[in-house]
Amino acid sequence: MRGIRVASLAIGIASSPAERRQLAQLLGGSEAFLIVSSVDQARRFLDVVEPPHNPPAAPPDQPVVTEVTPGAAPPPGLTVDSDRRVLRWLDREIELTRLEHDLLRCLVGAPGRVWTYELLHREVWGNEHLGRGSDMHSVVRRVRRKLARLNAAATIHAVRGVGFRLAPV
Repeated sequence: MRGIRVASLAIGIASSPAERRQLAQLLGGSEAFLIVSSVDQARRFLDVVEPPHNPPAAPPDQPVVTEVTPGAAPPPGLTVDSDRRVLRWLDREIELTRLEHDLLRCLVGAPGRVWTYELLHREVWGNEHLGRGSDMHSVVRRVRRKLARLNAAATIHAVRGVGFRLAPV
């Protein structure tokens, strides 16, 4: 195969922002590189394993939150279109950012289930939850506004000190 140029991709795994910056400096001369927070995130990117449709189990040192609204199901007509990254309510649509899309995909995929801050941070941001969670609250606030703009029959309820869940209005 002479004359055919093959592109290479370097994948780096670093759990902390400082390690990711250092890794980016080391890989800066590479033609293409990807830095992820975990092996699972790298596998999802490479499509080696199917991303979980249900939230992953909590680590042994974290309590499992099982609070679920009885008979919970997403309101009929509420869907997240991942191909186009839009939220659809009946015949109306609204565009979503990547974070809004990933958050809604979690919540709509398990309606009524309480998603802990830690689980959401891992699934949406791809890293461990640190600090006060203002990043997550900002995304939730934007998604609530978009649900309201569509007049959707669902909203995101906060479970104080635990996390969030999708609930009917």
